[in-house]
Amino acid sequence: MQTFDIKGTKRECGGKKAAKELRRNGNIPCIVYGGEEEIAFSVPEADFRGLIYTPNVYIVNLTVDGKAMKAILKDIQFHPISERILHVDFLQISDDKPVTIGVPLNIVGHSEGVKAGGKLQVEMRKLNVKGLVANLPDVLDVDITSLGLGQVIKVGDLHYDNLEILNAKSAVVAAVKSTRAAVAAAAAAAADATAAKK
Repeated sequence: MQTFDIKGTKRECGGKKAAKELRRNGNIPCIVYGGEEEIAFSVPEADFRGLIYTPNVYIVNLTVDGKAMKAILKDIQFHPISERILHVDFLQISDDKPVTIGVPLNIVGHSEGVKAGGKLQVEMRKLNVKGLVANLPDVLDVDITSLGLGQVIKVGDLHYDNLEILNAKSAVVAAVKSTRAAVAAAAAAAADATAAKK
């Protein structure tokens, strides 16, 4: 999985007033937990652009006052009106402990159902998986080549080496819906087949 570097400055948990002051100066209050201790710190708001405003998922190389650790983004709070970042939570991780993370799906192949006039509907953009850091991919491929008209791919149909999928097995990942054109084409093909038999 790709990595992203973030450098922070340790801060004291000073409540809402201190957090507002940080934001006023262009910094975002953050916290990292999951290690030996929780660490409160701040990061310049501009440093988050490449991490948050992207469909990609990263392992974060987090450095706070010279202390380096690996982490994942766990939660982001946005202002309800301005949508500016208010607070970011990180979870510290290690190479020898499984991590739970959402990994983007990558649809590959050309569906038989789409070729027949159907419309592909992708219902899920990410899968929640659990695995060791070394086994976490940048994306999870979903091959739709054999997906016919009216058929679906469910979470239970997917399997990835060294990863446990945490979503419900019955959840639909992708489907090919029949369209008017597809129904008309199928009816025409059936009529032609009937006529050929006569």
